[in-house]
Amino acid sequence: MNRHLKTLELDKILNMLASEASFEESKELALSLRPQNNLQQVLANLKETEDAYILSGRFGAPSFGSIKNISGCLARAAAGGMLSMSELLRVAEVLRIVRGVRQWREKCASVQSVLDNRFQALIPNKYLEDEITGAIISDDEMSDKASPALSEIRRKIKNASQKARDVLNKIVHSATYKKYLQDAIVTMRDGRYVVPVKAECRGSISGLVHDTSASGSTIFVEPMGVVEANNDIKVLQSKEEAEIEKILFELSASVGSFARQISDNYEYLTQLDLIFAKASLAYKMKASIPLMNDDGIIELKKARHPLIDKNKVVPVDVRLGSDFSTLVITGPNTGGKTVTLKTIGLLTLMAMCGMMIPASDNSRISVFDNVLADIGDEQSIEQSLSTFSAHMTNISSILKIANNKSLALIDELGAGTDPVEGAALATAILERLSLLGTITAATTHYAELKAYALNTAGVENACCEFDVATLRPTYKLSIGVPGRSNAFAISQKLGIDEDIISRSKKLVSREDRKFESVVRNLEKKRQALEEQLKEAQEKTLSAKKSLEEAEEKVQRVKQQNEAEIQRAKEEAARIVAKTRAAALDVMDSVEKVQKEQKLSAEDKARLRQEIRNIENTADPVEKVKPGDYKLPRKLKVGDSVLLFDIDKKATVLEINPDGKTVLVQAGIIKTRASISNLRLIDAPKPQKPKSHGGTRTVTKQTDIKAVTEVDLRGMTATEAIMDLESAIDSAVLSGINQITIIHGKGTGVLRREVQSFLKTCKAVKTFRLGVFGEGESGVTIATLK
Repeated sequence: MNRHLKTLELDKILNMLASEASFEESKELALSLRPQNNLQQVLANLKETEDAYILSGRFGAPSFGSIKNISGCLARAAAGGMLSMSELLRVAEVLRIVRGVRQWREKCASVQSVLDNRFQALIPNKYLEDEITGAIISDDEMSDKASPALSEIRRKIKNASQKARDVLNKIVHSATYKKYLQDAIVTMRDGRYVVPVKAECRGSISGLVHDTSASGSTIFVEPMGVVEANNDIKVLQSKEEAEIEKILFELSASVGSFARQISDNYEYLTQLDLIFAKASLAYKMKASIPLMNDDGIIELKKARHPLIDKNKVVPVDVRLGSDFSTLVITGPNTGGKTVTLKTIGLLTLMAMCGMMIPASDNSRISVFDNVLADIGDEQSIEQSLSTFSAHMTNISSILKIANNKSLALIDELGAGTDPVEGAALATAILERLSLLGTITAATTHYAELKAYALNTAGVENACCEFDVATLRPTYKLSIGVPGRSNAFAISQKLGIDEDIISRSKKLVSREDRKFESVVRNLEKKRQALEEQLKEAQEKTLSAKKSLEEAEEKVQRVKQQNEAEIQRAKEEAARIVAKTRAAALDVMDSVEKVQKEQKLSAEDKARLRQEIRNIENTADPVEKVKPGDYKLPRKLKVGDSVLLFDIDKKATVLEINPDGKTVLVQAGIIKTRASISNLRLIDAPKPQKPKSHGGTRTVTKQTDIKAVTEVDLRGMTATEAIMDLESAIDSAVLSGINQITIIHGKGTGVLRREVQSFLKTCKAVKTFRLGVFGEGESGVTIATLK
């Protein structure tokens, strides 16, 4: 990593990124990240980070475990070598992580991502994974189920061991031999079962001596009765080792056959782990994706230096490269000038590395071929360089590299030497960088550089504010205004005598005093404008909030209004249905009379018309005639009244001066109504005469008979239409949506009359002639609404 990147502390950010990665390979990849100067590549890297950020936010990050590099194991397996049990388990762990990451992506497949090509490149191998984990229990233990042969061998070893232990248990519990034993236990030496015998009783138990205790008081004897069983165990253990080796070779061969695939899986896991580590770090930094360009434009909004405590860092707004290419930052020491420079440089490098930056949305950053920095005291004792010499050495190297695709950040330009010469040198350096087209930000205390920025196109002043009252910096960067050193004000606050301050002011040149006065006035005006802007923004926000509340209230009233209308419609429909049922009951009675007294068709039609009149007057939505009602007294505000035409209660809110209309509120609705349409609630209601459209009430209740078929054969056209209309009304009230009309074939006159009526009937949706099995042209099938 070059000196400029370290100066801007990119190495510390990469260390933070590495700590978010899951395993060593991805940690190394994070530490090896370097800024990219290709805009398309940077955009692609940022898009990957953004997608990982979105996926992590919605579904949580996938688990990458803590797998280790297996490239060496895979190469040895591919060459025919045998892997150990621990190495095979590491391979199985990689396969498990691959399978888990693929399953995680499948669960969140509803969100498309540019990372899908990497996810799809992960190829799980459940068979090989299960083969390894089914055979190997731990780093040094093979499962009995690894092979049938191994299971059989271990069964025989267990039986032989039990046989040997049975013989030895008899010895250690025998009253005869117990007195010769040091302890009544069975132990092992060199993989063979033995018993501890007192040294002085060596000849009392015949067998092979395998070991002696450190004190020499105990010898470990293998009795002759268990020698054969121990020999069998030894042979079987050799067979077990051979079988385990055979299994390991077979598993290693399987791994070798998939070595390339597993290696690719591991590489893709490493890349994905790094990308999701970027997303994880972005969440911790509360970062966002910047808008990238290659035009040298930088515009940071509420940018925060990521290495400063988030509870202490002060966000700054910086722009550079659009209206001007050089920014001269002035202000007192410890005012935040250096932090601003580092923030510009570090956030630019982070974005070029494909990382999200701790700044507000819509911040803009450019890619550069070189990000060059001379920040801090780089005095070298070893090279016998002063602070000034060290800075000039760095700036010299910057001037050799800088071009129109470079970003230069210089702290305390021209400091450390004679002020006059230093200011002149600093001005010349800025001019050279401007001629090269380099985007430059520099900090200084020189008044000459402030004047240079004021008088030169493409160069702008900025200042880090300082609160003289509290002697504390605000860390706020203001662009377009040169900063003041505030040396006199600070010294006076700290107790320097007034006469010394006065003498100091006199020693300052007239031009410098005039310049400082202009700067002071500009600062006052800027602060006043900022206060006005803040107040205007607050008022705008308040007005916007009030507007939203008003719109919400209007919407709520609108919804309540619609609900009220819907309830009124439902009530009207209920009354109509009730009235229609009563009318049908009357019609049924009339039909009985017709059969008994031979009522003419004309009389029946007249009765049918009367029923329609009943329905019309029973509909509460229809306006009724007011009749000759007169108010018993003049209305006043607060009176409860009845809106006569819609039969709705209301309250009088306002009486118009003309005395003809009033403003009333019915429920949540306010409306103007004619006084002639109002009835006082507390006054007796007048009876509305029938001749003026009053409502006729039928008190008799009857059950409505459901009709699905009506036979009109043998009737005249008038009779048929009346019966058909009655049948349709009964079907509608009963909820039947289809009715069969039997009119016969005959001459076709009745069929035409029926179909002519159906065309004009509002209750009929469609109709058709019958088909085979339904009566064909002798019937008409009508579908009701």
